[in-house]
Amino acid sequence: MKIHKMTIEEIKQGLEDKKITAEELVGTYINRIKKLDGKVGAFLTLQEEEALNAAQKIDEKIQKGLDIGPLGGVPVAIKDNICMKGVKTTCASKMLEDFIPPYDATVIEKLKDAGAVIIGKVNMDEFAMGSSTENSYFKKTKNPWDLSKVPGGSSGGSAASVAAGFTPIALGSDTGGSIRQPAAFCGTVGLKPTYGLVSRYGLIAFGSSLDQIGPITKTVKDCAVGLLAIQGHDPMDSTSVQHEVEKDYLDEIEKGVKGFKIGVPKEFFMEGLDKEIGRAIRKSMERLEGMGAEVEEFSLPIEDSGLSAYYIISSAEASSNLARYDGVRYGYRSKDFDDFEELIVKTRTEGFGNEVKRRIMLGTYVLSSGYYDAYYKKAMKYRKKIQKSYREAFEKYDLILGPTSPILPFTVGEKINNPLEMYLADIYTVNVNLAGLPAISMPCGFSNTKLPIGLQLIGDHFTEKKLLRAAYALEQELGVCNEVPSLGEEE
Repeated sequence: MKIHKMTIEEIKQGLEDKKITAEELVGTYINRIKKLDGKVGAFLTLQEEEALNAAQKIDEKIQKGLDIGPLGGVPVAIKDNICMKGVKTTCASKMLEDFIPPYDATVIEKLKDAGAVIIGKVNMDEFAMGSSTENSYFKKTKNPWDLSKVPGGSSGGSAASVAAGFTPIALGSDTGGSIRQPAAFCGTVGLKPTYGLVSRYGLIAFGSSLDQIGPITKTVKDCAVGLLAIQGHDPMDSTSVQHEVEKDYLDEIEKGVKGFKIGVPKEFFMEGLDKEIGRAIRKSMERLEGMGAEVEEFSLPIEDSGLSAYYIISSAEASSNLARYDGVRYGYRSKDFDDFEELIVKTRTEGFGNEVKRRIMLGTYVLSSGYYDAYYKKAMKYRKKIQKSYREAFEKYDLILGPTSPILPFTVGEKINNPLEMYLADIYTVNVNLAGLPAISMPCGFSNTKLPIGLQLIGDHFTEKKLLRAAYALEQELGVCNEVPSLGEEE
């Protein structure tokens, strides 16, 4: 098998059997990126020299018979809102164009401890605000399955890099679907863990009560390995939960779904859902039933009305978090100003893109005197209602199933001037973040035009093991897609 098509499991076996070296492995991925990323536009920073040096050290450990860790030698791409010491971290914004963090995020430390080789930083929507990776200051990322389509967002660079065979695993961040939606658009597996399971220390904040870091991979098993490496309590993150974490997500992953009760909200199949997506989801429901799961439709009214609450809360938190970018301490500073107030206004006007400005203004408005009670307070009350609705649903069901996105990947530029239409792409994912639940998106087929279709499974808090088990069973039943887009070249 060609190296760029290998799963983490196959890479680890290859290194263990000494059929490949870590340096050969990493070099192959780097060469593929240099050759083909001009078409996809996934990478903002390629860590070529550092990655090859790290790979050499892994090879030395293998030669000495030392443990190389669960991700030993495996290349990983990092979304560019996760801090890495000494490496430019831009959030795809002019505001942080030259920002070099003096520390590593906790997930970066954990990846290094697990033996991973960090291959580079990948593109995203500016400050993680968007659903198409078109809001980046630097470039637009394309969908590897069809270069005229978007890869989803905001972790579009992460999903596209895995889909294109540039890396077997990438980290993204999910505020309202920003791991799952691009994973669905790019035909990859994306996991949003329970809020607090993975440390947010070193993640540049968008919405602090919603953000969560998670892995994007080719397969469900690879996702489980990635989660195992980055999870765990962190005293540096006040929202990190002191919860006994699973020691091994793979020990029961092959046990199947017999006896599982899976709920499917009727609201997922209302107006606005693409017919091809609806058919693929129903086919997957039939497959799960055939494997012994009980699949039942039920009503979850909050599913079609959580979007308003999400955009009020996330914009309010964004307006607060982004207040720190004032041109004084770090980041971009306007060159032409007469006083302190003008410095701040001009810096923020010049440094932020349109979508970021839109959300800052919305967030500031809903937090302002006279509107706080009318909007923000009501949204927070509705958030409690969403959490209660899910609690009640999980008293009856093990998992909840539905589409990841109501639409197929759309054409680049198609929705960029219609923010409301763009926001609707997140209608099935945002409530998961408002409730702090884990969810996974996995491929469940292709459209007639060969565009990937994503299926979402949602679990109760800290039931990642159950989620991964069901996703793996369905993945095996549907047939794992080991195809990698040719990107117009014969490999």
